[in-house]
Amino acid sequence: MAGFRIGRGRDNRTPQRQQAQQAPPPYTGGGQAPAPPYTHQQQWPRAGGPQGGGGHGEPEYFGEPHPQYGTTHDPYAANNPGHTQMFSVHDDPYDGGATYRAGAGPAAPAGPRLHWKQLLSGIVLRPGPTFLQMRDYAVWGPALVVTFLYGALAIFGFDEPRDEVINATLSNAVPYVLVTGVAFVLSGLVLGAVTHTLARQLGGDGSWQPTVGLSMLIMSITDAPRLVVALFLGGENSLVQVLGWVTWLAAGALFTSMISKSHDLPWPKALGASAIQMIALLSIIKLGTI
Repeated sequence: MAGFRIGRGRDNRTPQRQQAQQAPPPYTGGGQAPAPPYTHQQQWPRAGGPQGGGGHGEPEYFGEPHPQYGTTHDPYAANNPGHTQMFSVHDDPYDGGATYRAGAGPAAPAGPRLHWKQLLSGIVLRPGPTFLQMRDYAVWGPALVVTFLYGALAIFGFDEPRDEVINATLSNAVPYVLVTGVAFVLSGLVLGAVTHTLARQLGGDGSWQPTVGLSMLIMSITDAPRLVVALFLGGENSLVQVLGWVTWLAAGALFTSMISKSHDLPWPKALGASAIQMIALLSIIKLGTI
């Protein structure tokens, strides 16, 4: 009987083992795929237990961790069927947002601070690179000294004040010359501050100290040729008048270039920012001698 029971049928496997060896139903999507059934061929050793199951006798399925002992699989995670991962475009790691834009603050200086000799010669010979390089450096020393000397000599460019100074005694002439020099310095400071304020209102981002100092230097340097000729020929001379208009136009071009470089503005706005200073120079200096 024992032999008959052992040998009966063609398959002596239990129904449970037959069900375990059957192929799993196909995965049709819409949720988590069912884990493959456990068979002796799918058992893999797992670290942490004597039987490869973390000490519980349970196997580790290759490619599909057991939900009780492994990480729970999110059916809505990326890269699952019906849940494609979205790729994001990252910023350039080498840019860092350091690109300079108008109105976003002053850029880094274009070079080291220029010596006063290089500064004065650069305003005349290479104004654009000089203004760009000095856009973040204060130039109070050269600006105050040059403007004071220009104001002290500018009195000799007017016919009547020059005659008064020449005919006066030395004790009276020296204070007169000094007061005129100080007055030109104060006028340069006020006009430069007005120009800087207009530039900022038009969208500029430059600093006020370089703008005011450079505007004082431009005012003094551009009028120097007219002043030198006026010292010998007088302010009413026709050559002095022509030089006055030419140097006034040159001052306008330098003001526009300086404001454009210092405040990162297009030239129409830069010209508009220097309009009040140009009109003041024309009324006070040029029209006073023409």
